[in-house]
Amino acid sequence: MAVTACVVLVACVACGLENSKGDADAKPSQSSASTRAGEPSVTPSASARTEKPSATPTGDQPAPRTKAGAIKRYEQYLRALGHEDIDTVCEVAGPAAKKAQDQGLGPCKSTYATVFQMISPAQKKALRTATVDPQRVVVRTPDKMEMPVAAVTSATFSETDLGSYTLEYLKNDWYITD
Repeated sequence: MAVTACVVLVACVACGLENSKGDADAKPSQSSASTRAGEPSVTPSASARTEKPSATPTGDQPAPRTKAGAIKRYEQYLRALGHEDIDTVCEVAGPAAKKAQDQGLGPCKSTYATVFQMISPAQKKALRTATVDPQRVVVRTPDKMEMPVAAVTSATFSETDLGSYTLEYLKNDWYITD
């Protein structure tokens, strides 16, 4: 059930492409408690927990505009969820998150810090090795692919646990838009 709430937030919460810079410029939070006299205790940002590099593309090479390219990007997102890689999650789910933020949810990084806490250790472990069955991916158009929950083959998730996602080819890469 934790992934259910997580996925609902995930589909709605990741930071928008236009908002990425705003999150990156945010100051780390500080608590009022001190570790030494006069020194504030700084809470590490969620990105400090990142074990994998960001999904930010390197170079000017566009991602493959293919079903395989969409699957690779979605697997990257699923694994990032399992590793609590907030930079990658917010990069891939940016457009969907921007919509959610416009509807009143917070910025991606602060929201996903909460989402990560709602995913059980067993679910995180399953997400870290998540794979997608290409036969179950629905091609809507060459630029739009539907990733149903049944396509995730490394673990069994229900629609209420993980949900289905739509990826669209935008700005030379695949992004979760719905």
